[in-house]
Amino acid sequence: MSDLIQSFGQWLTEEGRALKTIESYVSDVKGYQQFLSEKAVNEQQPLSRFSFVRYKQYLLDRKFAVSTINKKINSLKVYNDFLEKKGLVQENFIQLKRDRVQIAAGSEHVVTALSEEEVERLLFYAEDQTKVSQRNKLILYLLLYTGVRVSELTHIKIEDIDRLTASLTVRGKGGKIREISLRQDLLNLINDYMKGERSHSKFTESDYLLVSQRSPRLHRDAVRNWLAILSKELGIKLHPHLFRHTFCTRLLNKGIDLTTVSKLAGHATVNMTAKFYIQTTREEKKNAVERL
Repeated sequence: MSDLIQSFGQWLTEEGRALKTIESYVSDVKGYQQFLSEKAVNEQQPLSRFSFVRYKQYLLDRKFAVSTINKKINSLKVYNDFLEKKGLVQENFIQLKRDRVQIAAGSEHVVTALSEEEVERLLFYAEDQTKVSQRNKLILYLLLYTGVRVSELTHIKIEDIDRLTASLTVRGKGGKIREISLRQDLLNLINDYMKGERSHSKFTESDYLLVSQRSPRLHRDAVRNWLAILSKELGIKLHPHLFRHTFCTRLLNKGIDLTTVSKLAGHATVNMTAKFYIQTTREEKKNAVERL
């Protein structure tokens, strides 16, 4: 099956899919194939309605998040399209409208975000220079105050920062470009890092803002690893996308309009922003009813 996966990846490339999208699709199909392998399914049949339905139930039984299951279903639908076009299967076994897991009305997609108290704890922790380097403090502030994805964070170039307009140009998914205003304290941190830690690096000539000891561009795994260490220190489960959720949620809570938040986040549509962030928590629902 490895040759088939490779062929699938090549087909996605020819279709003009973004690199991250290709990686996601291929990873999901590999997960499906691993399931088939564990079930000792005939590998001559790469996809069938029977095996897809059982795989979907497998994911449901193991309590995968609805969004994760639907992402995997979408990947398998694209895989099905590929197999059909290549003549490896004779029909399309997956229909998204029928097969995606539906969320019941009133059970909105719940986005986890840091509380204001947790944000304060992070900011105070970052002030301790014995525990947090200039670079890592800058990473924390960029994640909190720009809402960039981790892949966008590690690809920020020095030329993307305009000190005159106090703005950051971000190159997002599909090559889309957006501009995010930078707070003065964040600009100050960038200047401190450039004049301090970064000026002593062997990669001072790198075009990228964030460098590591071994590379002219910081790898996203280094960000995740540091956040894992920080999680243990503070007792808060941290991951890069949590900061993106926090950025959007805090803006909305402070009364920023949905269209502006959508543009800052780089979402394809305002509806996408609304789907993930216009929600009421259980506690808010409870308080609303108690006011009656």
